[in-house]
Amino acid sequence: MNRFQFIIILSCLIGPLPAAADTQESGTLSPAAPQASEMFAGSPEVIMSLDDCISTALSQSPTIRIADLELTRYDYSRKETLAALLPKIDFALSYQRSIELQTMRMDMGGQSQQIKMGSDNTWNTGFTASLPLVAPTLWKSLSLSSTQILQAAESARTSRLQTVNAVSQAYYSLMLALASRDVIRQNYETALLNAQLYEKRFSQGTASEYDVLRANVQVTNLEPDLLQAEIAINRCKLQLCVLLGLDVNVNITPDTTLEAMETLMRPASGETYPLDANPSLRSLDLQRRLAADNTSLRKMAFLPTLGASFNINWLALSNDSPFKNQQFSPYSSVGLQLQVPIFSGGSRWYALKQAKVQQTELDLQREDLVNSLRMQVDIAVEDIDRQARQVVSSRRGVDQARKARSIMQKSFEIGAATYLELRDSEVAEMSARLVYLQAIHSWLSASSELDLLLGREHPAIK
Repeated sequence: MNRFQFIIILSCLIGPLPAAADTQESGTLSPAAPQASEMFAGSPEVIMSLDDCISTALSQSPTIRIADLELTRYDYSRKETLAALLPKIDFALSYQRSIELQTMRMDMGGQSQQIKMGSDNTWNTGFTASLPLVAPTLWKSLSLSSTQILQAAESARTSRLQTVNAVSQAYYSLMLALASRDVIRQNYETALLNAQLYEKRFSQGTASEYDVLRANVQVTNLEPDLLQAEIAINRCKLQLCVLLGLDVNVNITPDTTLEAMETLMRPASGETYPLDANPSLRSLDLQRRLAADNTSLRKMAFLPTLGASFNINWLALSNDSPFKNQQFSPYSSVGLQLQVPIFSGGSRWYALKQAKVQQTELDLQREDLVNSLRMQVDIAVEDIDRQARQVVSSRRGVDQARKARSIMQKSFEIGAATYLELRDSEVAEMSARLVYLQAIHSWLSASSELDLLLGREHPAIK
């Protein structure tokens, strides 16, 4: 990995960067480099493991809380549907004041008689109760509500899986940024020490001005990389704080390193990877179940319904004042209501056809999704195995680069190698270590993506 490749890696971690400050020509660290870490300068260090971060995110993330509230809302919706099966009781009170009474004319013995009918005041109050006895559509709606609750639960589970993956990716990126910063800083301090050594030799007349300038240029060239590494750390910490629902000034520090995470590596090929727990597939299966229930619901619309009703009322009729001399007389009734659907212009029939078409569409979508998921799993497994081989290969590269630098260091001390050759060996070692760290990070990221793809639940979710 050369310097350009390293900058590309850091750019993926931190995004676009502002223009770097002018560096100094001397061998001292530029003022721009330490400024990147001042964001968390006054914040206490909080050491957290990956499990701690995941548990915190699952308990405080607004996305998870919204998903849980949505599940609660659908549960209330099911109870609302269930309540429709229970008796419905209402109370009513009405008052009517007659402005002009109705007149009835009658012929009696050749004479027309007029009779005023009704009263000035009419009071009517009472209770009415109704109960569905045979309600196929309402019964099937309960099944729809139960499926919707399962959909909300699966949506909440998907949010948790995505949160676990996002937190894991941010945690791994933070570890990569910290490890990369340490490698660059070590190389920077070595270059700075060499530059100071040449300045002393130049003052004593044992080194040329060219050697001093060349050593200072090596230091200056490392300062932008060190600055970008510091910025990458701050960006990763900010992202992790947001995912965890913490204050952005919390200085989170991982409790382990990328090198220690190498012990978690295991081969991915040779295993079976069922897709039953995949979030997208489970969500689509619930949609198919909901479509099947909807088809049955459309069929129920062709069946008759039967309901029972009961009412008891009190009626009072009076003249003059509406609040005096009121005598309420009770009356009550009980009845059955049968409703048989006969013709509705074909609306019920076409609604059933739509539901069947939707069910067929979802069956085809599932077939396509399964093929796509199998391809993604194969690619993910291949990527994990490739990254594992890359880790082993890059580890050997680090050992070889370290040995080469040690040989070049001894050769430089006895005058058998130039300073440029020594710096080349040091840069080669730094590049090898960065490639090794990036390989571990890529393996961890690919494993986390595979867990999300397979729907593997973190213990904190359960």
